[in-house]
Amino acid sequence: MRSFVYTVKDAHGLHARPAGMLVRFVQSLGDEVSIVKGEQRVGGTRLLALMGLGIRCGDTVTVEITGTNEEASERSLREFFEKNL
Repeated sequence: MRSFVYTVKDAHGLHARPAGMLVRFVQSLGDEVSIVKGEQRVGGTRLLALMGLGIRCGDTVTVEITGTNEEASERSLREFFEKNL
């Protein structure tokens, strides 16, 4: 398993549009991805669960990746987060 911590910079946090983009992106990776905020952990392909985390600007989340392509998926996800969140 690989993981990284990210602090959300988007002024609107993780709202519907970027959450939908994240779900589609995670689905394209083929690895299992979880987003953790505090004590809550949700799968990266679960749109409503992701939005239910209430991630706002300035919140810190942990992204966990498990699978056969963990290193490449981590790089791609870091880039996605920097570009979109």
